[in-house]
Amino acid sequence: MNKQVILFDADGVVIRTETFGTHYQKTQGLSQKDMLPFYKGIFQDCLTGRADLKEVIVPWLDRWKWEGDVDSFLRQWFQHEHKIDGQVVDLIQELRKNAISCYLATNQEKYRTQYMREEMGFDQIFDGVFSSAELGHKKPQAEFFENISQKLGVEKDQILFIDDTASHVEGSRAAGIDAVLYTEFEPFYKYLKPILKVVGSD
Repeated sequence: MNKQVILFDADGVVIRTETFGTHYQKTQGLSQKDMLPFYKGIFQDCLTGRADLKEVIVPWLDRWKWEGDVDSFLRQWFQHEHKIDGQVVDLIQELRKNAISCYLATNQEKYRTQYMREEMGFDQIFDGVFSSAELGHKKPQAEFFENISQKLGVEKDQILFIDDTASHVEGSRAAGIDAVLYTEFEPFYKYLKPILKVVGSD
């Protein structure tokens, strides 16, 4: 296997933690039916840049028993999910030292995308960040992967995509980009070892 670029999913791969929605339901005594309609509904438009999260979330905060403002809610949300897997980051740095470009490829709305770049340091960890809010399409849509391939200027067979969601992996493969379903770090590291041996050898 010889790849020039590896695309990493954020939540579930680089970020390993309980989602804020699940955590918030527990702490506030809410259920999925209280929060899921938002995340399955208008929030999906936020993920493709067609809606502004700070605007559309306002009517929901009372229902969710939030007593602060929008900014404080988003700050708690983003900080709760600010848990980066150090092993994955170390591997990314190893890959980059071996001339393999590493990019984040994530379904995110614009405010968390900015938080990832600036507060989580993803602009330094990765060679770049591809967010669905900026691409205008989200995984597993073919356009998401097509846009990334075009922006990179790299042939699809030179790209590898890593994600913990099966439908996203299938979408990548359908778009012509090889993909791996991420479960745990050790089997993933073993899978990538041949790349490091090939690129790192003299």
